[in-house]
This record gives sequence, structure tokens and C-alpha cells, in this order.
Amino acid sequence: MKTVEVVAAVIRNKNYIFATQRGYGDFKDGWEFPGGKIEKGETLQQALIREIREELETEIRVGDLIDTVEYDYPEFHLIMHCFWCTVESGKLILKEHQAAKWLPKEELDSVAWLPADRIVLKKIKATLSP
Repeated sequence: MKTVEVVAAVIRNKNYIFATQRGYGDFKDGWEFPGGKIEKGETLQQALIREIREELETEIRVGDLIDTVEYDYPEFHLIMHCFWCTVESGKLILKEHQAAKWLPKEELDSVAWLPADRIVLKKIKATLSP
């Protein structure tokens, strides 16, 4: 089974988390934290900044690592490094996703998260204020 290593931005604004809905591929309609594959020579943080710039036309500040999640999808093994992020500039324009929402802590379970993204939700919820 091939391994795919990615970075994901958990973009936070106070107690709201930015979630995006995939608009293509095998996981179309599933909700996820935006991000993508790491290119050769990039640090995790550089990859995340580039991916968010490409996907959302937004500049972010990458904060602490929340968790590194490993998950076996039917076609591949995923390693996903999830970081706290904040918007530095830009308006979060959807270029690859079909929808997006700012979700408060109590509504984080209101969307159909992809399995790997669901794993990191517990740590995110524990960090957010009630």
C-alpha cells in the first residue's frame, strides 16, 4: 500500500474552526481541514503555507503541531500533520473546495468529516473554550 504524507491547517478564529468540503475525487463531499501534499525540499510549515495560498488565496501563520494522524484508507496509508493556523491576510476564497464553514466547538460534529480528519477533532475540541 502506498503512503501519502500531507499537512493540514486547522484554521482558528477565536473558538471557530474553518472546515472545507471536497469538490472532487474519491472523497467528494467529505469535510476536511484544508492542506495537501508536501513537495520535495519543503518543511511541513512551508508546504502548509503554499497549499493554503494555492487552495484558498490566503496567507496563514502556522502555529503548533496539534497531532500527526495515521490512517489506512482502502487505497493508501495517510500520514497527516495537523497544525493550528490563523489567517494573516486574504479572504479564504474557495478554489478547490465546493463549500466551507466556520464551525463553533459545539457544531464541529455537524459535518461529515473524512475519517482521518475526525481523529484529530478530539484534541481540537479539548483546546477550544466552552
